[in-house]
Amino acid sequence: MTSPEPSVPPLRRRGEPMRRAVLAATVELLSAQGLAATTVGAVARAAGVHETSVYRRWGSRENLVLDALTTRMDTALPIPDTGRVREDLLEFFGALAGLLGTAQGRALLRLSVEAQEDASLDDRRRSFWSERLDRAGEMVRRGVRRGELAADTDAGLLIEAVSGPLFVRVLLSEAPLDGELVRGLVDLALDGGRSRAQQEG
Repeated sequence: MTSPEPSVPPLRRRGEPMRRAVLAATVELLSAQGLAATTVGAVARAAGVHETSVYRRWGSRENLVLDALTTRMDTALPIPDTGRVREDLLEFFGALAGLLGTAQGRALLRLSVEAQEDASLDDRRRSFWSERLDRAGEMVRRGVRRGELAADTDAGLLIEAVSGPLFVRVLLSEAPLDGELVRGLVDLALDGGRSRAQQEG
């Protein structure tokens, strides 16, 4: 006679507690075992919830993975508002470098690249990255409105100019990510976007 399966903890059966448990389990599995091993069943077991509950809320593994990645990134990378564009960028990219410097952060970045090859994720993947870049671009747009940056500064391009080298270091060179690197990248990107008045001053 087989023993019954353990009951699901009551606080994780529904609502926000269940969502947090499932998303945390998803991120842990993605980081430790990769995209292929992160099945709905594996996530449900790790989170202590019923598999049907996961399907009922997210509908598919793809929706679950993207929700987990989005939530993790947005939680780890809030958009600062210090009143100065350089300080905002240093704080934001310092947090990004800190995240990418962890095993989990490196795994999540590699997963985002791996996900590009999954046709079922393609459209939503583009939306995911465009939304993240647009959110970060608000720091630059505020700098333009305050007159710190030229009016024609391309917010998305400036954000990519700083984030790109950080991603390359993680994906290709595995060189260290430190505060000196972040400051150098931010200042290099800002030098091209300074308002003419500031450059002449």
